[in-house]
Amino acid sequence: MKPLKMTDFFTPSALSLHRQSSWIRWFLRVYWIIIVLHGAAQLFAYWLIPYDITTRDFYMDILLYPALMMGTAVVIAELIHKWAPKYTFFSLFGAGAVLSLEIIHLNMDIRIITAMLLLPIMASTIFFRMDLTLFTSVLQTIAFLAMYFGDSWFRTFLTPFDLLSVPIFLLVSTLVSAIIIISGRELVQDLERAQKEKRQIMKQSRKDAQTGLYNHSTFQLFFDTALERGQQGEGFHLALLDIDNFKMVNDQYGHRAGDLILLHVSRIIRENLEPHDMAFRYGGEEFALLLYGKELHESYTVLETIRNRISETDFDELGGKAVTVSIGLKSYISGISRENLFEETDSLLYLAKRSGKNQIAI
Repeated sequence: MKPLKMTDFFTPSALSLHRQSSWIRWFLRVYWIIIVLHGAAQLFAYWLIPYDITTRDFYMDILLYPALMMGTAVVIAELIHKWAPKYTFFSLFGAGAVLSLEIIHLNMDIRIITAMLLLPIMASTIFFRMDLTLFTSVLQTIAFLAMYFGDSWFRTFLTPFDLLSVPIFLLVSTLVSAIIIISGRELVQDLERAQKEKRQIMKQSRKDAQTGLYNHSTFQLFFDTALERGQQGEGFHLALLDIDNFKMVNDQYGHRAGDLILLHVSRIIRENLEPHDMAFRYGGEEFALLLYGKELHESYTVLETIRNRISETDFDELGGKAVTVSIGLKSYISGISRENLFEETDSLLYLAKRSGKNQIAI
C-alpha cells in the first residue's frame, strides 16, 4: 500500500470527493436549525425565567439582531456555495464561527458556553482535510481573542485563566481532530484500495481469459438485461458467430494456432463493434453479440464488415491462409421468450453453415 504523504491530508480523497456536496448542504441545513432552536430556547427562557431587560430590548437585542446576523452569515455561505464553490469551505466554517460566537456572546453567563468554540473544529473533521481543520481552528482562536479584548462585558464572565485555557482547549481539539483525520484517511485509503481490487476482480471474473471478451456467464446476465429493456420498448439484435472448420484448424495446425486464431477473431470483432454493442465468447469457437440502437439492416452491415475483415485476413499461424465465420442474426420481437430468441438465432447460424458457410443468415 502506498503510504500517505502530508500533502494528501490537504485534499479530499477520491472516495469522499463526491460526497462533499451533500455534506455541505447538510451543514447549511443544520445552521438554520441551530438558529431556529437557539431563538426558541431564548424565547422560552424569557417566558419562564425573570430577565432584567425590557421586552423591547429582549426581542430586538436577544432575538432579532442575533438571528439576522447569524442568518446573514448562512445566506452568504449559501450564495458562495452556489456562485463561487471553490470558496465554499471557507464561507461554511466562517458562518459556523459567526454562529458559535454569537451564541456564546448571548449566553456568557453559562459557564461552559465557550465550549461552543470547539464544535466547528470537530465538525470540520467530517471532510478529512487538515487544511479545513487548521483554518477553522485559527479562525475560532482569533475570534475568541477578538471578543475577549474587544468586549469588556464578555471579559467580566471570564478569568485570566480562561484567556489561557480556552486557546489551549482549541489547540488540543485541533490535535485530536488531526489524529482523527490521519486515521480516517488511512481507513479511506484502505477502502479505496479494496474497492479498486474488487472492481478488478469483478472485471476479470466477467472476462474470458483467452480472448479478452466477456464470458458465457456474463452473456447470460446481459442477455437478461437486454430482454428487460426490450420489454420496455428498447429494441436490440442478437447475433451468434461461429468460426468455420475450426476443428480442422486445431487438427492441422495445432491448438496453439487455434488459440491465436480465436484471439485474432476476437480482436476483429471488438474493433468493429460500436461502443454500446457487446461481444461475448459463448464457448469454444462460438461468439455471441448484442447489438443496440440500430435497425436490422444496420446490424447486418456491422456484422458483414466483421465477416469480411475476418475472411480477408491472412493468418501467419495458418501459413498465410484465412478463416471464415458464419453468423446468425435475429431481432428481438415483443413477447418472444428468452429461449425462443436464442434458439431461433442459433438455427439461423446453422442455416448459414448449411448454406455454404462464410455468410450471414437473418
